Amino acid sequence: MKLVSFSEPGSAPRAGVLLDRPLEHNGADLIGLLWTDLDGSSPGDYSHTSRLGYPTVLDVIASGRTVEQLNQIAINAHSFFHLAEVRLHAPLQNPPRLFAIGLNYREHAIESGLTLPDYPVVFFKLQTSIVGPGDAIVLPTNSREPDYEAEMAFVIGKGGFRIQAAEWRQHVYGYTIINDVSARDIQRSTTQWSMSKSFPTFGPMGPAIVTADEIADPHNLAIGLSIDGEVLQKSNTNQLAFGIPALIEYLSSIAPLLPGDIVSTGTPSGVGMGRKPPRWLKPGDTVTVTVEGLGSLTNPVIAE
Repeated sequence: MKLVSFSEPGSAPRAGVLLDRPLEHNGADLIGLLWTDLDGSSPGDYSHTSRLGYPTVLDVIASGRTVEQLNQIAINAHSFFHLAEVRLHAPLQNPPRLFAIGLNYREHAIESGLTLPDYPVVFFKLQTSIVGPGDAIVLPTNSREPDYEAEMAFVIGKGGFRIQAAEWRQHVYGYTIINDVSARDIQRSTTQWSMSKSFPTFGPMGPAIVTADEIADPHNLAIGLSIDGEVLQKSNTNQLAFGIPALIEYLSSIAPLLPGDIVSTGTPSGVGMGRKPPRWLKPGDTVTVTVEGLGSLTNPVIAE
């Protein structure tokens, strides 16, 4: 299942399911609306779906409903939207936390002039950095070295404290794509990375959250990034230094994980900082991050 956040012109974003089946709608890509069932109906009864409101994707994740239940809600709501006629937003616009992992691919550590760490390097991206597919990456006036980073991220479903690595699949709800845009000059000015990663629009995410049942092995996905068709990053998540089990165990040993938390797992080599000469983002660029099984995330670049 592919969870999306979408809006029609003039409406607020709401949660939906990108339907794999065209139903009777001439094969067009469709979004099925996820309506809440706040009327007290039983979890398996979708005949009296309430019209009291539309949940966000975070609400959907926190509800604990199964993929099968959500698909039934979407189909029985009888509200379908053609993908071409709506705007997609970041699938999770308000995650409790957006953890990011640094130096998690060996070749990227080398190009950064650093060694692989003994423990995960963790920083945060602020919610206000998050934008969706098609939204512009706005280059701030107070940075001259804006960079790109293709990343695969996972989303926590069932939270927990001190989760064992072997139990990781019980806690991963799904996967999405993030471009961890970074102001390298700001990043170098301090030992703390979060602010350099948190300018508005520096967190493109999407286009969907692909639920875990659709991804057999998240540790074997092709990942890449191109700018205007030029391939600049090309790797595979099998090159991660710390995989999802280790990250979940480490993070949850310090802070309880919450439903909707996002963990962006790091970027492979090929970033602009590591090129000679450096290849910084510039106005007019169009950046596309692609992760096997998760789709593509494309964003134009403009000046502030």
